Amino acid sequence: MPTDTRPARIDRHAHLEGSLDHDWVRKRGGGAPDCLEALWRGEAQPFEAFIDAFFFAARLITDAEAVRAAVGAAVGRLPEGDGPAGIDMWCSPQTLVLDWKQIKLDEIWKGVELGIADAKKSGVEIVLILDAVNHFGPGNGHALLDLVEHDLPPFVVGFSTGGLERVPFREWAPVFERARKLGLRCAAHAGENGPASNVREAIEDLGLDRIVHAVRSPNDPSILELLAERGTCVDVCITSNYALVPEIKKHPLKTMMDAGVRCALGTDDPGIIPATLGGEWDKAAALLENDAQMAQLRQNAADGAWCVRFGK
Repeated sequence: MPTDTRPARIDRHAHLEGSLDHDWVRKRGGGAPDCLEALWRGEAQPFEAFIDAFFFAARLITDAEAVRAAVGAAVGRLPEGDGPAGIDMWCSPQTLVLDWKQIKLDEIWKGVELGIADAKKSGVEIVLILDAVNHFGPGNGHALLDLVEHDLPPFVVGFSTGGLERVPFREWAPVFERARKLGLRCAAHAGENGPASNVREAIEDLGLDRIVHAVRSPNDPSILELLAERGTCVDVCITSNYALVPEIKKHPLKTMMDAGVRCALGTDDPGIIPATLGGEWDKAAALLENDAQMAQLRQNAADGAWCVRFGK
């Protein structure tokens, strides 16, 4: 087991809507649904129940101060320490603005700006990645890009898909091409609630060099080889993966790193599935073999972080 367990202070994957503090959610929501209370207690839930819990919290984001509170809560879950600090934060404004009509886009941007300003006071850089919903189909991605293409603040640096992996990634290719033309970096959730083959499809059909989760990749060694050969960055969220991928008995982080995959750690939805970045590093230390692997994990965190490369 490693003796040098110092964490990196970079959260490589946190959803804004899933970052609100429990007490804030209970107060504004007048309580919480059973599925969310169960997740807060650490009880495993089906992915569909997690989506219901996520949407409950997201529906409470109705003004800039709520957005600011979510950003601030995510910053509060970073560990103390030295070195660069930052968060690559995912957000789905199309759901909040277009589908639910509960907040205007400029209010989201205002809240993020306020949260970024707060974070900078403690030396934390934050960037935003736009997250379309895979199971709603490519039209959801086009609607998202329609919404933001004429109003892209400099802190918006990326585009991704999340949700249930039901629509083949090849069908999303025109959306990702459009995102790249807007100057956005691209990533995708793959191999989380879908098969390992989705990871290959995301890399080969969409040309992605960053994947979120990919925890089913060890089911197909050729996909681990592909991830390693391409130098693909993989954001791993140990607590969330245990909660939402029930067949995982022992997290495959070590297997992935042994294969040469460039893994880094994130908290995912820490206001829904309780987690802190320091806690993720403690879990990584329990999984990995030696200090060299922990040092590589720290290096990966910084090397692939968009908040480090593009935060201003």
